[in-house]
Amino acid sequence: TDNPGKKASAFTKKPKTTEVVEGDTAVFEAETEKTGIKVKWQRAGAEMFENEKYIIKAEGNKHSLTINNIGREDDATYAVIAGSSKVKFDLKVKEPAPAPEAQPEPPLDPVGLFVTRPQDGEVTVGGNITFTCKVAGASMLKKPSVKWFKGKWMDLGSKVGKHLQLHDSYDRNNKVYIYEMHIIQAKMTYAGGYRCEVSTKDKFDSCNFSLIVHGKIICFQHYRNVLLSQGAEGHEDGAELDFSALLKKSEPKTESQPDVDVWDILRRAPPSEYEKIAFQYGITDLRGMLKRLKRIKKEEKKSTAFLQKLDPAYQVDKGQKIKLMVELANPDAEVKWLKNGQEIQVSGRYIFEAVGNKRILTINHCSLADDAAYQCVVDEEKSFTELFVKEPPILISHPLEDQVVMVGERVEFECEVSEEGAAVKWEKDGIELKREETFKYRFKKDGKKHYLIINESTKEDSGHYTVKTNGGESVAELIIQEKKLEVYQSIADLTVRARDQAVFKCEVSDENVKGIWLKNGKEVIPDERIKISHIGRIHKLTIDDVTPEDEADYSFVPEGFAYNLSAKLRFLEIKIDFVPRQEPPKIHLDFMGQAAPDTIVVVAGNKLRLDVPISGDPIPTVIWQKTQRVYANPCSLHSDTALGSPLLSETEGRVRVEMHEDHCIFIIEGAEKPDEGVYRVTVKNPAGEDKADITVKVIDVPDPPEAPKIIDVGEDYCTVQWQPPKYDGGQPILGYILERKKKKSYRWMRLNFDLLKELSYEAKRMIEGVVYEMRLYAVNSIGMSRPSPASQPFMPIAPPSEPTHLTVEDISDSTVTLKWRPPERIGAGGLDGYNVEYCKEGSTEWVPALQGLTERTSALIKDLVTGDKLYFRVRAINLAGESEPALTKEPVTIQEILQRPKFWLPRYLRQTLVKKVGETINIVIPFQGKPRPKVTWTKDGQTLDAKEVGIRNSTTDTILFIRKAEHHHSGTYEVEVQIENMNDKVAITMQIMDKPGPPQNVKIIDVWGFNVALEWKPPQDDGNAQISGYTIQKADKKTMEWYTVFDHYRRTNCVVSDLIMGNEYYFRVFSENLCGLSETAATTKTPAYIQKTGAIYKPPSYKEHDFSEAPKFTHPLVSRSVISGYNATLSCAVRGSPKPKIFWYKNKVDLSGDAKYRMFSKHGVLTLEIRKPSPFDGGFYTCKAVNECGEAEIECRLDVRGNQISVDNILL
Repeated sequence: TDNPGKKASAFTKKPKTTEVVEGDTAVFEAETEKTGIKVKWQRAGAEMFENEKYIIKAEGNKHSLTINNIGREDDATYAVIAGSSKVKFDLKVKEPAPAPEAQPEPPLDPVGLFVTRPQDGEVTVGGNITFTCKVAGASMLKKPSVKWFKGKWMDLGSKVGKHLQLHDSYDRNNKVYIYEMHIIQAKMTYAGGYRCEVSTKDKFDSCNFSLIVHGKIICFQHYRNVLLSQGAEGHEDGAELDFSALLKKSEPKTESQPDVDVWDILRRAPPSEYEKIAFQYGITDLRGMLKRLKRIKKEEKKSTAFLQKLDPAYQVDKGQKIKLMVELANPDAEVKWLKNGQEIQVSGRYIFEAVGNKRILTINHCSLADDAAYQCVVDEEKSFTELFVKEPPILISHPLEDQVVMVGERVEFECEVSEEGAAVKWEKDGIELKREETFKYRFKKDGKKHYLIINESTKEDSGHYTVKTNGGESVAELIIQEKKLEVYQSIADLTVRARDQAVFKCEVSDENVKGIWLKNGKEVIPDERIKISHIGRIHKLTIDDVTPEDEADYSFVPEGFAYNLSAKLRFLEIKIDFVPRQEPPKIHLDFMGQAAPDTIVVVAGNKLRLDVPISGDPIPTVIWQKTQRVYANPCSLHSDTALGSPLLSETEGRVRVEMHEDHCIFIIEGAEKPDEGVYRVTVKNPAGEDKADITVKVIDVPDPPEAPKIIDVGEDYCTVQWQPPKYDGGQPILGYILERKKKKSYRWMRLNFDLLKELSYEAKRMIEGVVYEMRLYAVNSIGMSRPSPASQPFMPIAPPSEPTHLTVEDISDSTVTLKWRPPERIGAGGLDGYNVEYCKEGSTEWVPALQGLTERTSALIKDLVTGDKLYFRVRAINLAGESEPALTKEPVTIQEILQRPKFWLPRYLRQTLVKKVGETINIVIPFQGKPRPKVTWTKDGQTLDAKEVGIRNSTTDTILFIRKAEHHHSGTYEVEVQIENMNDKVAITMQIMDKPGPPQNVKIIDVWGFNVALEWKPPQDDGNAQISGYTIQKADKKTMEWYTVFDHYRRTNCVVSDLIMGNEYYFRVFSENLCGLSETAATTKTPAYIQKTGAIYKPPSYKEHDFSEAPKFTHPLVSRSVISGYNATLSCAVRGSPKPKIFWYKNKVDLSGDAKYRMFSKHGVLTLEIRKPSPFDGGFYTCKAVNECGEAEIECRLDVRGNQISVDNILL
């Protein structure tokens, strides 16, 4: 089946797995993108050929395989191959049914577990939509598990409620499980990608689909209504609201973002997101942080010593400073600052300040040691806080490199980050690679370096790989290419004389490819005379002392490739005939019955060896000449001159002549371009002379082309153009090879494996916003040129898409107000602004409506002619150019329209508005009406007092603002809008409430046994709200500590039971309404005495016992082994009288003044807490107890392992 993440296939239609009854015929069909592509069919990895059973057809781009008379042996895996694309499919053979019964066929499942997959859907805001999937259940013993997700990780099973319902059922007739997801009253935020996953015991399948939510086309006032219903009360100063948030998506901000409060995010987030947040913000000790967060109280009692306490938690970056501040009720009070229970002393890092009633602790250059719990102590009261020191974000100092490898090769991605031991996340095409998938991927850390390793790569591994840290990311592309071998130089035919050397040489594209040499189809075995060598890309077969038996066909077969390179070795046999004396010399170039070659071609760098048989008696003198250069070598021992040039005898060197009795040899070692030309050989003796001309042509690889030019750039592609090289090496250019690399990288990546015949190419699959360079090679039959210079750096960017939701917001006699939303795709080029134009109906001339570009998503166009009909359009502009325009569908008439006044009252104002005394009231009521209506406010029929109530009116709404609400602000408010004789009116009821007063006349009615009966009257002031209940508390006269007996008690009398005999009790009562409990309580004036019953007991007198005792440990310290980085505790128990004083030692060193250690003692249980121990903290710890009766000590050993635990295990 198709997978969107895979590389594009050469097939437009693929054969599918089919199940066929034994004896039937199966037909598999495939279609390729192009015609003329050679297609192969395979069965179980072996190629199939046409016969009576298998019929293979090809018509244009359509290909088919027909299998007749199918048997059990045909049940196998088949494949169709076109170029580098391969598609596998199965043929399943089943036995014929014993008897045809009228049973429904099981649903065909061609794509996995799904019978029907959820399809993409569209819905309007407020509408309902249902997504359905069907799963084949005929072969399942157990009901499958189905999960629905939004995005990558949001499980919708926990979101079921008013707007989301999940249902499942089972169709017994068709044996199909049906799963449905109902979205009710859709919102704009529901749009996006969804995923459905189905799993059984041994199978898994998933399907992606998307939901598009269209906004309703409603009037502008309704947008205000929507905004107000979501809480418009938050605008304290009544300023005009920003409605552009409703018409645009969030744009990327260029301003620096404010610091994020990680503590607040963790506190609000569900536990399932802790790991994600910890990775994003660089939290390493997540377990310790969560423990400390649990100790923070969510609500604290009202303090008498503090006007403002410390916040529950503070956060600061490592190396920065922070101020902890409290406000005191008594400016003269003394304060103490504690860190982990130890008092902080003044130093260069800790600074204490007192400004009025404010007390400030400043910590400079915060380090991880400052990550602790702090307290501010005033008398007996304490204010607690936690300080979290956040380490700086992890940056990627060395990014990933693009890679191109062959199938089966090892792939290793490497990156370097700024900190050792940092956590990184690896993704492939946007999907995270989990560490559980160790069978495929291996993750490795080495200091600051991180590696992703794929041991044996496959075609499916192609794609974009991303490494992410909490401070950045790096992307690289991996291209997996099927093995394809190119032959740069083939072996050539040789004609060799007896006892000479024959060398066959070839060059292939892959230096790692091995091969074998064959002689007449049999493998050549090397020995002392026959040698085989493989150096880099060059393979050689060398035969010394050639004999007639060596004449044969020689082939080189590359290992793993289905072709070979062949050449023929001919043995030159010299026949010796009787030659009469005084025979004229003769040059025999037409030996072996072949015509003399006009031109001899040699590859640059190769050796040219030309054997020229000669005859003549006496032995002739041979002269070789090219232009003015003459090579001479007489057979006799005497020297002579020829052609008027001095005779040169060069038997050694790069260019030389070797003479033998019946032939001469002309040799050029390592042929070069200047060696080209016409060579003349002249033979002379007293009987005459003979001449022959031989043309030598030296061919080479082409010169490197000039730097390519980038003529067109898009979002992920570019068009490259170049010119042929100035010198083609003497052979036609076969094509070009193009490479690219990132600007900051050193690795070039090949873009084509088939030679490019044209002088331009469109390169694709680039990453938008990344700077690239291009270079190319020219290739002829000899080989590949050196690379060209790199092109000018360029960045793939594209213009943004057109602006969306262009609407006309307002029209007057000379102006038009337009609004729109930003483009859906902006890209790496950013967004410079918008260009607004208009055009008269019937005209083609577009006139700029604004000077230059506007960055806003709205525009007020002025100075228009009343009555004109105009079209408007808006374009988005960035570095790559301008987008397609967003147009108004109909012409807009420039004329103000009379509109009847009408209020759009928000839903929350249609019922009584309840506020507390002291709160801010900010009521915004949108309305419509043109021209601008007159707005009038009244309260209970009276005009409002401008000193107490603020009124602000605009063209589209009216605002009532009260800075601090009081009781007298309660009542009914009416607001009216009027245009000439048309009006509209609405009323708003407001109730301002406060905490109630205390109850009245609390009395003790009766006391009997262990019970007391109380009675009271409701409070005189109910706080303008109904009394919802009472809270009754009791206190023993001895301690006066109050305990709640009843809360939310609704009656005005009660009976308090289970009192203790012989004690006296006071009682008090609080009243309660919607605002809370009353500030004060009504208390009984006299206590209630619970009398004792029965005889009076007189205890005997005893002599006082001396309980003094020397310290003794009742529970020993236990040696422990803990993990580095996580808090550890050592505990023991001691007894003694008087209470002994406790001392802790590490390796005999006192730990009292070390802030890293916290000591606790509770009811004889002694605890030493070690914060985030390191291997250095290991050793022997001693606890010593001392009192006036003696002392005792106990010792244990602590080992600290330098291991790390993943956040997964922490959360578990």
